Amino acid sequence: MSNHMLKSLAVAVTIAGLAATPASHSHLNDKELAQSYRQSWFALVAANFGPMVSTVKGEVPWDQARMQAWSDELATLMSINIMRGFADGTDKGTTRAKPEIWENKADYESKMDKLKEAAAKLQEVTANGDRKAIAQQVGATGKACKSCHDDYRAKEYLY
Repeated sequence: MSNHMLKSLAVAVTIAGLAATPASHSHLNDKELAQSYRQSWFALVAANFGPMVSTVKGEVPWDQARMQAWSDELATLMSINIMRGFADGTDKGTTRAKPEIWENKADYESKMDKLKEAAAKLQEVTANGDRKAIAQQVGATGKACKSCHDDYRAKEYLY
């Protein structure tokens, strides 16, 4: 690799790193780390699942490669232990997480497990490329996600 190419690569990497820094800290609050952890996770879930929903609705042109990338990244996110963000004592602060999560943690975890299963199935179905099956599994994954929202997520910040 030439010296010029190495310098160009170094500049590109530096610019990319600087550009990514504000985005990586958008949910970071060092006084409320658990809330920041879980809110960042949920933002990433939405950033991958939301476009899939928009695609199935026809609001975004279908692109199988993008659908696969979104489902792959969604499945990867499901491997993260989100329950770390719901440790005892983290129910106050900047949050929309209802106190019922900590009162019914086993039920909440069960619903999260169902979401993980639905996302894994979505990844599998998306790999097959059958648009109808993908649309059905996007719906099933959305229902799994909504089951937590119905019981455990407030519309507005609580505190």
